[in-house]
Amino acid sequence: MRKLAFTRAPVLSAPRIVTAARVHALDEVGTTPEAFLVIGGRIRHVGSVDACRAAAAEVSALEPELIDLGGATVVPGFIDAHAHPLMLGQMMSWVDCGPDKAGSIPEIVELLREAAQTLPAGRPVRGYGYEQRNLAERRHPTRFELDRVATDREVYLMNASGHGGVVNSYTFELHGVTRDTPNPKGGEFFRDGNGELTGELSDAACNVLTGLEGVKIGHHGPNFHLADEPEEHQRQLATAQENFLAGGVTTIGDAQVSRREFDMYLRLAESGDLKVRVSMYLLSHLLDEAIEMGLHGQFGNEHLSFAGIKFYSDGTLGGWTAYFPDGYVGDPCRTGQLYHDPGDYTELIKKAHRVGLQTATHSQSPTALEMVISAIEAALEERPDSDARHRIEHCGLPTPEQIGRMARAGIYPVNQPQHHYNWGEGVEQAIGTPGERFNPLGEFERAGVPITISSDAPVADPRPLEALQAAVSRITRRGTRIGSDDLTVSVDTALRAHTITAARAIGREDDLGSIEVGKRADFAVLDRDPHATPADELARVAVTETWVGGERVYAMT
Repeated sequence: MRKLAFTRAPVLSAPRIVTAARVHALDEVGTTPEAFLVIGGRIRHVGSVDACRAAAAEVSALEPELIDLGGATVVPGFIDAHAHPLMLGQMMSWVDCGPDKAGSIPEIVELLREAAQTLPAGRPVRGYGYEQRNLAERRHPTRFELDRVATDREVYLMNASGHGGVVNSYTFELHGVTRDTPNPKGGEFFRDGNGELTGELSDAACNVLTGLEGVKIGHHGPNFHLADEPEEHQRQLATAQENFLAGGVTTIGDAQVSRREFDMYLRLAESGDLKVRVSMYLLSHLLDEAIEMGLHGQFGNEHLSFAGIKFYSDGTLGGWTAYFPDGYVGDPCRTGQLYHDPGDYTELIKKAHRVGLQTATHSQSPTALEMVISAIEAALEERPDSDARHRIEHCGLPTPEQIGRMARAGIYPVNQPQHHYNWGEGVEQAIGTPGERFNPLGEFERAGVPITISSDAPVADPRPLEALQAAVSRITRRGTRIGSDDLTVSVDTALRAHTITAARAIGREDDLGSIEVGKRADFAVLDRDPHATPADELARVAVTETWVGGERVYAMT
């Protein structure tokens, strides 16, 4: 993997020695030091408190400050290698219609009606978080049910998958969508048996929501880029940042960056309010521009950097848009969709790989994964690179044979255990018994495939401890165990998957991901040791503080 140097932060404070009841360095040998020394935002020594004092005296005349965290446990700052921060911030201002708020369609309608009454006339009503199989009705709401919310403004209810949802009749009328409107490439306006629009839409069909000025990404996946004023987007991004920090997340891989996200990050950085570190993956429609600009490897500073290019191969398992050419067990009429012709996709991957760009492709079904793995293999055959680190996002249902090929090609899957925690039963209903293998982390580990854990926020909350619990137990929110014991991983493996292995997935293991000399002093403070916590209680481990560059940026109130 080609890397460019990151700028170093200036020395701004006196040395600090951090100590706690337990420190998990998560280095190669699993060190649990008594303390570590921080100078200028970096870790300068790891060992005993006395050894840290001696090391500080060698480089600074200032007396080190002792940060004694008492009975807490310290781990490296969590790295969320696949998330959508601006979308999370935007949705934090929407109506939460998730399982903790609504268990039926009438309850969702009532939540949206209450919100509509508080909004100015004409402002859209937006909700999120429902998962149809978790509702009492076991189906999507319809546009007619959302018409009970409002008939004089847009109503959009986003599915928990983020790959679509339901709109009211007014939305279709506003944008001229009728029963005769053809489906866009890479998306669908769903219809009932009589050909009438149900209100459900998926992926590229969501472009109707963005109006004339919205981002149009065609075959490049769902359109998350609903328009607000730039100042509002900046506020949303700042709010999302605080949400990540509350979960102990210090670094984010933004897995869907358009010009809008890029501009918001620059605004936040220029104002001095960018606290987390962000590695950006530009959407694939920007590939040619990235190559023309010479962005042929990692580029940026310690807080904001360019990492690679994001592609989509198919849709989502949660929304039944992942590509199963023979149809879904739960609905044989649905096949999902493949976003690219395999030959065209292979050429795109080769184009990125030739100049040293890391790629990150959303892919779920075995058929879609075959297209992605084959393309990466073809690119590596054309230009061998033993450390290209091409990524597959989600990588929900690879076959054992595909996992072996991933290991040989050095492919990094980036999984989200919270997906099977939130709707694992739904995947089984959708595709049958193979759904039990959804997120086969244990199989990856045994095959020598690196395991990376992330949230996909806002599809799941950026709460690493909940992700750890799901990875270690494979117990869903409803209490169902998904698959066999050999699909689970240990607490240590799960912790590393959200820290040091995630750092490798974004190409920043040299300065992030573990508590080692020379690395950034990013760490999370936990109220108890995950290693001493029962698997079914890991989500209850609280993040009490989050530190970035040796400075405390979050404290639980």
